[in-house]
Amino acid sequence: MVIVLGLGAALAYGAADFLGGLMTKRTNVLAVVLLSQVVGSVLMLAAVPLLLDTPWDRAATGAGAAAGVAGGLGVTLLYRGLARGQMSVVAPVTAVVAASIPVVVGIASGERPTWVALIGVALGLAAVALVSLGHETAPVRSGTEGARPTGLLEAVGAGLCFGGFFIFLGLAGDDSGLWPLVGARGGSFAVIVAAILVVRPQLSPAPGTMAGIGGAGVLDVAANLLYLLATRRGLLSLVAVLTSLYPASTVVLARVVLHERLHRPQVAGLACAGLAATLIALG
Repeated sequence: MVIVLGLGAALAYGAADFLGGLMTKRTNVLAVVLLSQVVGSVLMLAAVPLLLDTPWDRAATGAGAAAGVAGGLGVTLLYRGLARGQMSVVAPVTAVVAASIPVVVGIASGERPTWVALIGVALGLAAVALVSLGHETAPVRSGTEGARPTGLLEAVGAGLCFGGFFIFLGLAGDDSGLWPLVGARGGSFAVIVAAILVVRPQLSPAPGTMAGIGGAGVLDVAANLLYLLATRRGLLSLVAVLTSLYPASTVVLARVVLHERLHRPQVAGLACAGLAATLIALG
């Protein structure tokens, strides 16, 4: 069940990031993040009956709020990076950083995955790196030969934030119901609203983008729920790596929807991701 939940979260995160990044190329990033959060909150309201069976947990809600602050910052940075750079570079770099932090924290806190699972973790990280490789290079500023690819700083920053999100959400108790997600939604809203008050961007979405923005919001909430359920059934160090395989779905969507080519390293990365998921499940 853990493998299904973790991979389900990865698929949903990857699809949400694909849609969000695509819409950010046409609409202000803060508008995309805010509107997707609003749509996702409607989905959360539909889940309110599920909250009634679980008493309010202040600690779990607080952990969720901390996760939401980190996640709100991470989504904003990721969408900005996806809009400025290449999806095949920005998304995997973010995932490598995001996956590494929970693995280190999980092992440091006493988690002891089997050697089979650890090999799967290493292959998962390798898979994330491989799907970022292609023959095309990301654009660089004129006159700065050898400069870092556009969007790389945003990718690293987003990865750090998502690593924090995974850790804080994983700290919520197993019997806290959906309260951690309620806290996460409140924390992310606080960050986004604060950014909007400072930047004061145009919040009206470009024509034809609302469906994509709404889809990103729904998929993000679904992914958060699947990740939360996975952390309650498996080790944080393993679930985080499974979830961080999401660039594979981003690359596949880019191939199917945008007709982008899959280069040999990316195909190898997808195969490596499948093997990694199998080893983690066996471990």
